[in-house]
Amino acid sequence: MKNKLYEGQKLNNFRELVGLYKNKYSKNIAFEYKRNHDDTEHVKISYEKFAEDIESLGTALLKSSSKRICIIADNRYEWFVSYLAITTAGLCVVPLDKSLPDNEIISLIERSEADGIFYSKSYEAVINLYKKSHTKFNTFGFDNGDFDKLLENGKKYSHNSYNKVKIKEDEMYIMIFTSGTTSISKAVMHSQYAICMDLYALSQMIEIKESDKFLSFLPLHHTFENTTTFLFGTSCGYTVAICEGLKYIQKNLVEYQITGFVCVPLMLEIMYKKIWTTIEKQGKTNLVNHMRKIFRHFPIWVKRLIFKSIIDGLGGKLKIIISGGAAMDEETLQGYNDFGFDIHQGYGLTETAPVIAGENSFEKKVGSIGFPLPTVDIKIDKPDKDGIGEIITKTPTIMLGYYKNDKATNEVIVDGWFHTGDYGYIDEDNFVFVTGRKKDMIVLKNGKKIFPEEVESLINKLPYVVESMVFGYIDNNKQSRNQDIVLYVKIVYDIDKIKDSFPFDGDDETDKFNFYYDKISKDIKTNINRQMPAYKYIRKVMITDVPLIKTTTQKIKRSEEMKLITKELK
Repeated sequence: MKNKLYEGQKLNNFRELVGLYKNKYSKNIAFEYKRNHDDTEHVKISYEKFAEDIESLGTALLKSSSKRICIIADNRYEWFVSYLAITTAGLCVVPLDKSLPDNEIISLIERSEADGIFYSKSYEAVINLYKKSHTKFNTFGFDNGDFDKLLENGKKYSHNSYNKVKIKEDEMYIMIFTSGTTSISKAVMHSQYAICMDLYALSQMIEIKESDKFLSFLPLHHTFENTTTFLFGTSCGYTVAICEGLKYIQKNLVEYQITGFVCVPLMLEIMYKKIWTTIEKQGKTNLVNHMRKIFRHFPIWVKRLIFKSIIDGLGGKLKIIISGGAAMDEETLQGYNDFGFDIHQGYGLTETAPVIAGENSFEKKVGSIGFPLPTVDIKIDKPDKDGIGEIITKTPTIMLGYYKNDKATNEVIVDGWFHTGDYGYIDEDNFVFVTGRKKDMIVLKNGKKIFPEEVESLINKLPYVVESMVFGYIDNNKQSRNQDIVLYVKIVYDIDKIKDSFPFDGDDETDKFNFYYDKISKDIKTNINRQMPAYKYIRKVMITDVPLIKTTTQKIKRSEEMKLITKELK
């Protein structure tokens, strides 16, 4: 089956991307942001200035001794300029996770073998510490005048050396560290060509207009935000509004009049619960559900008129939402579609630059993560009787390899096919369904397979549940030859919402905790287990109001959580 696509726009490297900024979008606003939270006026940067700053900074960097340069900071204009200045100058950029502790920042700098770094003020202490023992390491502060000085010098210098730079198709210009949710992070090597091929594929999937304005709030070191919001979005000539921080998202949606954003499912699910809390308080639950059913198959513009109050609550212009990083709950996805939002689910990995499958406005299927992008082949490796096996892919966007780790590279790239580590299946319409992570899969003695994400999606629908983690456990103190794995769940509950679900009359904290534990355990037994076959029943519940350990893109660090859980269960 051939899926319907847009024409698309092909680029080969980032210098061609900057060429678009100069020649096609020069008068458009590339970035909009506030210098301070209290500012009422917004700074607006044109594509013409953005391109000039990239070329000037790139020129200045070519006169420095640095060849591989890190960036660590919150999302800000200087981050975007630095990324493209480094790469278009033919140097290598290494985006670092801004949430890492100092020792891990130093570790990644050393592992990347970087010889320079752009950084914001909050990282000054750790960068200065590293500089003491690495005197040839160049430091460029965003807030101490270094960046501005480089930029001004670059404007004075001749751009001849910068203009002569040739970008090679098979050379590493981007080094990205994986999030390391199950093991130590790996350094992924990418060419500009691989990422540009992903931009080309995305341009055939999604129609982004120059008049669109996307809010950037996911961390820019992560390839999903970097490729989709930043590189793909600016290749379409739209405006990137820089979010002031996660707690300002709703405020920024309104004041910037945002038309779209890129996010992870957890954020959408939290927003969706808040929408329904408002609907329930207004006593309109039955009415809204009735209207959803009536208008489900109407054009999107009709649904946006019917549910205008919901649209207005998110700024009034929000329409396009691109979700990735994990599978979205089907009920939540259907709800957003019913309200008139154009949701696009995507799927990919850091190693694939990143998107390899997704939905477009022409074709969607609730529960899937879309179909393979036009430049991508996907197949299921060693499917079982139900057609479920490991998702593998062959695409020009596959990484060059893991830096100085041939063993790990050869384990995941076999005969040109990248093994994702995710299990799933492909239906008759070419839509891909992810069932769970290979490493997280729980296998019982009878051979039955359980994917934790499937069970978690049911538990997370409970009104008082913020998040949950399902895992298999054998009590070593009671282990016997015939003992099988038992399913446990750790539930993080919302302190305020649990009071509505289970009112407690008393002040003793221990009694309150035990009361909630009994109620939640009963809820799991009566409302969750009944929806599943017996081998998937949750047998043991753990509860807490402390958030689970997660990456900056809100993926649960299961291995880290298991260390805590194992200590607690001993």
